[in-house]
Amino acid sequence: MFKKITLFLIFICYSVFGQTSYRNLSIENWTFNKQNESKKHKATIPGTVHTDLFQNQLIPDPFFGNNEKQLQWIENENWEYETHFALSKSELKNQNIDLEFEGLDTYATVFLNGKVVLEADNMFRKWIISAKSHLKIGTNHLKVVFHSAVQKGKEEAKKLSYTLPEKERVFVRKAQYQFGWDWGPRFVTAGIWKKVQLKFWNSAKIENIKYSQIELNDKKAVLEFTTEIYVSKVKTIQLKINEKTEVFNLKKGKNKIKMQYEIANPKLWWCNGLGDANLYPFTVEINQKKQFLDSKKLNIGLRTIELIQEKDQAGKSFYFKLNGKSVFMKGANVVPPDSFLPRVSDTTYFSLVENAKKANMNMLRVWGGGVYFDDAFYEACDAKGILVWQDFMFACSMYPGDEEFVENVKQEVIDNVNRLQNHPSIAIWCGNNENDEGWHNWGWQKQFNYSKADSTQIWNDYKKVFHEMIPNTLDSLLPKEKNIYWSSSPSIGWGRKESLTQGDSHYWGVWWGKEPFEIYEKKVGRFMSEYGFQGMPNLETLQKIMHNEDLNFTSEAFKNHQKHPTGYETINEYMERDYVVPKDFEDYLYVSQLLQARGMKIAIEAHRRAKPYCMGTLFWQLNDCWPVTSWSSLDYYGNWKAFHYQVKRSFENLLISVADENEKFKVYLINDNFESSSGKLELELLSFDGKLLWKTLKEFTVQENASTAFYEILKEDFKSFNLQQTFLKVKFNEFQSQYFFVKPKDLKLSKPNIQVKTIDELTIEISSDVLAKDVFLSSENQVFFEDNYFDLLPNEKRIIKLSKAAKEIKVKSLFDTMK
Repeated sequence: MFKKITLFLIFICYSVFGQTSYRNLSIENWTFNKQNESKKHKATIPGTVHTDLFQNQLIPDPFFGNNEKQLQWIENENWEYETHFALSKSELKNQNIDLEFEGLDTYATVFLNGKVVLEADNMFRKWIISAKSHLKIGTNHLKVVFHSAVQKGKEEAKKLSYTLPEKERVFVRKAQYQFGWDWGPRFVTAGIWKKVQLKFWNSAKIENIKYSQIELNDKKAVLEFTTEIYVSKVKTIQLKINEKTEVFNLKKGKNKIKMQYEIANPKLWWCNGLGDANLYPFTVEINQKKQFLDSKKLNIGLRTIELIQEKDQAGKSFYFKLNGKSVFMKGANVVPPDSFLPRVSDTTYFSLVENAKKANMNMLRVWGGGVYFDDAFYEACDAKGILVWQDFMFACSMYPGDEEFVENVKQEVIDNVNRLQNHPSIAIWCGNNENDEGWHNWGWQKQFNYSKADSTQIWNDYKKVFHEMIPNTLDSLLPKEKNIYWSSSPSIGWGRKESLTQGDSHYWGVWWGKEPFEIYEKKVGRFMSEYGFQGMPNLETLQKIMHNEDLNFTSEAFKNHQKHPTGYETINEYMERDYVVPKDFEDYLYVSQLLQARGMKIAIEAHRRAKPYCMGTLFWQLNDCWPVTSWSSLDYYGNWKAFHYQVKRSFENLLISVADENEKFKVYLINDNFESSSGKLELELLSFDGKLLWKTLKEFTVQENASTAFYEILKEDFKSFNLQQTFLKVKFNEFQSQYFFVKPKDLKLSKPNIQVKTIDELTIEISSDVLAKDVFLSSENQVFFEDNYFDLLPNEKRIIKLSKAAKEIKVKSLFDTMK
C-alpha cells in the first residue's frame, strides 16, 4: 500500500513542478487475435505475432526442423493487439500527454478509445501522437490493427507498369531479411516490436540533442551542443550541461539553442587495439526558476574521422583516418541477431560486440538488409572501441521513387540519424547494400524485360533516393566532421577490374564463382567490405533445432537449415579440393569449419599483406539470425566456430604471414601499431615429429603501421625436404606462426598422443608427442575455451583458459578424420 501512495505522490509532484514523466504501457495486460476471430490470447509487448503464437502454443517452434514452411500463412493475415489501462485525475492534469511508439511493424492503424489516432507504415520510425484530447480519467482502450505487409507490398507493386526485383519486399519499409535470404528463413513479422509509453509533460521537453567539435587539440576540446526544446508558451529557461549553466529566452513551439562546452587536456577516443575508447559523460538539463523540467544523458567520444580517397598510380585510395592516423580496418558484417527482433536483449548486443573485440576487430558493418540496431549495440561499440559502418536499410534490389515513398524514407533517415549521430563509433553512413552493383551487373534489365523508359525511370528513382534525398538530409542533420556518406556498397561489382582499384569491394569469386581460395591472394581491392565462405555449426547447435534422425544431408529439416540453393554442394566441392572428406557426420561438421577458417585466413592475410594498398577487410558475416549453416563466424547461440578463433589470430595487431610467391616463400610482418617493434625473427623448418631440419635468425625492426616482406626463402633451398611432413615455424618476439607447404589433404600426419593435464578447474595444459593439426576441444557442459582449433606443435606445452569447470574434455584433431 505504501508503494502505491508513493507512486501517486510522485505523479502529483510531476504535475506540480512540470517535470517530464513516463508511463510504460508495454507492461499492461495485452491481448492479440487474428482479425475477425473473437478468441483473444495473451500477448507480450514488445513482441511479434510469431512469438506470441508460439508462447500460446498455437504454432510449433518456428526454428525447429522444417516448421518454417508450415508457418507462411501468418504473413498473409491481419492481427489485432489491444489493452486497457487506467489513467488517474492527476495524470490527466498534465498539459501534454504524448503516446509514443518506439517501433510498429509495419502497417498499423492505432485506435485510442475508439478513434483512429495514427496510420503507421514504417518499421524503422518512431511514432508520436499528441494524445491528451483522446484520453479520459479511468479506463482507456488502446488497440493496434496490423495489416499484412506482404499484401500491402503486393498492392503497391501492382501500381507500377513494370516489376521491380524482389517483388513485394521493396515496397515496404520493413526489415528486408525477413522475406528470406541465403542465410535466413522467411518470417515476415508484425507487432509492436519496441516499447510503447505515455509521456507526460507540461511547460517544456527536450526533443533532440546533437553536438559538433568546434576545436580539438592536445590542450582543449570545444564542443557546441544544439538542443531542440519544445515549449508550450514563451518562457525563460536555464540550460545546464554538466556543471555549466546558461539562460535562454524561448518562443512558443520548437527552439534550437546552442551552447559551447570546453574540456581541458582532452583524452581522445581510439578504436580497439590502438588506444582507449575514452568517453565523457554529459547530462543536458533544462530548468525554470530552479525547477527541473527535463534532461537527457549522452556519452561523447572526442575523435576525428576521415575517409581518404586520393588518386594514385593504381586508381584511388579508400581508407579511414582516425585522429589523423591511417587505420587498417579489421572486422565483419553484422546481421540482425534474431528473426524475431524483440527477443534480442541488450545483453545479446553487448555479447556480439564483446566477441568482436575479443577477435581483435575494430570495425563492424551494420548491413542494409536488416534493421538499425538498438541503442545498446552502439553504446557497446562506443565503450569497446568498435567503429561502425552504418548502412541505411536497403539491400540487393531497386526501390520505388514516388513522392510518398521518398518522404517516408526521409523521415526514417531523420529519426535514425538523430538517434545515432552522437555515437563516436559511427564512422560512415552508406546508402544501400549492392543495389548499384545489382543494377549494373546482375542482368535485371534483361530478366524483367525493361523498356528503355522503364530503365530510365528505375535508375532516376534510385538517384532520387541515394544520390539526392539521403545525402541532402544528412547535410541538414550532421556537422561536417560527422558527415561521411557513401551511396552504395560496393561502389563497383566484383566482376569488373575497377572494383579492385578504387572504392570498396565485395569479392565473391570464391563461393559464388567457385574460384579456389588462392585467388584471394590476387584479387585484393582497396577496402574489402564483403567476402566469405560457409561453415557448418557444431553438432550441439544442430541438435537444438532438429531430431537426431534428421542429422543427415537428405533430411528435409537439415536441408531447410541451409538457405543457399547449392550451399552443401559448394562446401563439399571445396572440401574435396583441400581436405580428405570425412564419412562420419560429426567429423564432417568439424572439417567444414576448418575449411571455412582456412579459406578466410588466406583472404584476410592477403588483404593485410597488401597494406597500404588495401586498408580494410570486413568479412561476411559475424553472426546469424537463427541456427543455420552460413558464412558466420559465430553461430546463432554465440558459439565460436573455428573461423572466429582464426579471425582472432589473423587480426592480431602484429601478424606474421608467409606467402607462396612464384619461386619463393616470402615472410611478411604486418604491424598495425603506431610504434615500431624490434626483435629477433627466428625461422625453423621442423618435421612433424619435432626434428629441426633448417634454421635461420635475423635481428630487425618492424616499422609502425606497415606491411613488409622481411625474408625470402627460395623454393630450391627446400627441395631436399619432404614438404608433406614438414612445416615452417616463424617467431618474432612473443608472436608465432606456422606455415604448411601443402593442402591439408596432402599432409602425411601421424597419430598424435595428446595429453590434457588439469592445472586448476579453469586452466588446462595440453601437449602432444607429434604435430596435432587443428586440435578441437569440447565439453558436454558447453565450456568456452580461450583458444581452440589450433595446431599443437610436437612437445609444445600449451596453457588454455576455460570459461568454467569442464565435466569431461573431448579432444579431436585432423588426423582423426583422415582414416
